Amino acid sequence: MPASTARNMVLSVTDPDIGFPEANPDDRELLLAWLGYLRGAVLRKAAGISEDQADWTPDGRLISIKGVLNHLTRVEWRWIDGGMFGEEVTREEAEFRPGPELSIEAALTVYRKRGEATDAAVRAMSLTEPCRGWGGQGKDLRWVLLHLINETARHAGHADATRELLDGTTGE
Repeated sequence: MPASTARNMVLSVTDPDIGFPEANPDDRELLLAWLGYLRGAVLRKAAGISEDQADWTPDGRLISIKGVLNHLTRVEWRWIDGGMFGEEVTREEAEFRPGPELSIEAALTVYRKRGEATDAAVRAMSLTEPCRGWGGQGKDLRWVLLHLINETARHAGHADATRELLDGTTGE
């Protein structure tokens, strides 16, 4: 396990600090709030780590924190640009293990920008808008948003486990 001065650090935050979603009668905004909250959980797990730490996995298992960021960026791109807009997209196993050409800062920046692009696209469409492309037969924007929430929650858990094993950091 890598040595770190953050060993056993517990992040102490309150619900407002982390953007925990409030009740909202607008389904689109409620779904976006949950997606944003989960994105924030992933970003908090990447806060303050070095390049080596960003690439670290426990005994080669799980996904590195940088790999989580890269994969989630591509998942949103695939489902919004590919699924909703019908653009040509790809899926490659290599997205889980990006090389040194992608720095942690670049991965964070691209993930944030993708989130902004996803949110803007979602706000411009009806939740019942059907998918036009990649993987979307019989699906609509509501399904895509729920899938993005599921995918982000699952990989936020991966980032959480990796960070705790990396340097003992726990908490939201």
